[in-house]
Amino acid sequence: MKIHVHVPGPLVAYANGQGAFSLEVDGSTVQDALAALWAVHPRLRDRVVDEQGRVRPHVNLFVDRESIRHTGGLDTPLAPEMTLSVVPAVSGG
Repeated sequence: MKIHVHVPGPLVAYANGQGAFSLEVDGSTVQDALAALWAVHPRLRDRVVDEQGRVRPHVNLFVDRESIRHTGGLDTPLAPEMTLSVVPAVSGG
């Protein structure tokens, strides 16, 4: 099943080095979709999850408009044509 994954500008240095991008991957859960993303862009993994495979606190993952923190975490089920967005926190002063 095809899922759209959106990766924003702050993370592209660990992927294709161009602006924000989207790609289609297969996956029935968020974890599956991320594994497919990392197969294409392995350097993104350490920016999204920690050594135990947990989503880093400063990273938010959304399926369409819902945070996975409220929908089952990495086990959140996906349906065809959904969008998984990787959103790192941005701060400054």
